[in-house]
Amino acid sequence: MIDRDKPLRLHVPEPTGRPGTPTDFAYLRLAPAGAARRPPIQVRAADTADLAASLVRVLDDEGRAVGPWAPEITVETLRAGLRAMLTTRIFDARMLIAQRQKKLSFYMQCLGEEAVAVAHAMALRDGDMCFPSYRQPGLLIARRVPLFELICQLLSNDCDPLKGRQLPVLYSRRKDGFFSVSGNLATQFVQAVGWAMASAIKGDTKIASGWIGDGSTAEPDFHNALTFAHVYRAPVILNVVNNQWAISTFQAIAGGERATFASRGVGAGIASLRVDGNDFLAVYAASKWATGRARHNLGPTLIEWVTYRAGAHSTSDDPSKYRPADDWQRFPLGDPVARLERHLEALGEWSAQQGEQLRKEIEAEVIAAQKEAERHGTLLDGRVPPADTIFEDVYAQMPAHLRRQREQLRSGS
Repeated sequence: MIDRDKPLRLHVPEPTGRPGTPTDFAYLRLAPAGAARRPPIQVRAADTADLAASLVRVLDDEGRAVGPWAPEITVETLRAGLRAMLTTRIFDARMLIAQRQKKLSFYMQCLGEEAVAVAHAMALRDGDMCFPSYRQPGLLIARRVPLFELICQLLSNDCDPLKGRQLPVLYSRRKDGFFSVSGNLATQFVQAVGWAMASAIKGDTKIASGWIGDGSTAEPDFHNALTFAHVYRAPVILNVVNNQWAISTFQAIAGGERATFASRGVGAGIASLRVDGNDFLAVYAASKWATGRARHNLGPTLIEWVTYRAGAHSTSDDPSKYRPADDWQRFPLGDPVARLERHLEALGEWSAQQGEQLRKEIEAEVIAAQKEAERHGTLLDGRVPPADTIFEDVYAQMPAHLRRQREQLRSGS
């Protein structure tokens, strides 16, 4: 006798913590610092499957650099990285206040994710092009882009280089290797692969670096990018920032429950790593490894950076509605800034007094840049670019019908 089939059931992933219930972070599948092997850059994609499932870590709980991924890095570079991360964090805090004061319309922090962008930027060369999402201002700050110019874009004022055409935080800095940020998620990946292919076609030496979050891996552009990157061995680094949340949607909804996001790269024929994104040294070392592959015509690398979005998704979001308020304090990989400071202390190159002094210096720098930018207008005083500027910077020679429309707008007819 044949048993009757049981009713089918649909599985809907749920986070392990909700407001009022502490998160169980066991799902992260962590590994000890120094445990992951470091293969040569010539490794076959299929032979990185274990690295896509494990976690590359360098800093242990005492701040010591351990294992084969510990990079050769100077104290000066470590100090520069710490300064850039602290600048990013303090800048974020000041701009969040400015948004609450209605000086700008919208803001998105990268609190808790500073190491991913800063250390990666320091592993790249001038001329390499980043295709970021909206949570990588550390790429710009590590490259010492003037804070005044970034704030003017946020304020959409008279000195905004984008003339008010982009949302705040959607920067565009071609000369600094920072492609225009797109609000349509996952487009960055296909753009980065295409740019990298063009660089190879021209016989150039520049590589590309594309950025998306864990939620965006569910977009078709993610899979299209992987296909083209694999087939043409594009000199590109494909960064997936797994900060556990896509707005209020937990990362498992995008497929991170039973398999890592890095494993998708292996399945597409791309060498892949899963890396502790809150470990400055691990980020730097993995980024250097990936740039070496790209520059030696060994093809793309996909890196999943495991980190945590400590703040709200944006100033329009209230994370207390969908996750425990103390999640970041309990996140097993800790605070990237504090971990790098602990490493410098272990080297005898840092102290609490030095940290306090550096924070005061950076705070003064950010405040001075903000004051200077606000002299050119904020959202409060309405000093935004005039509407007729929408016709500029579109065509080398403006067509006649657009000239007529601009005149109509100016005359009010």
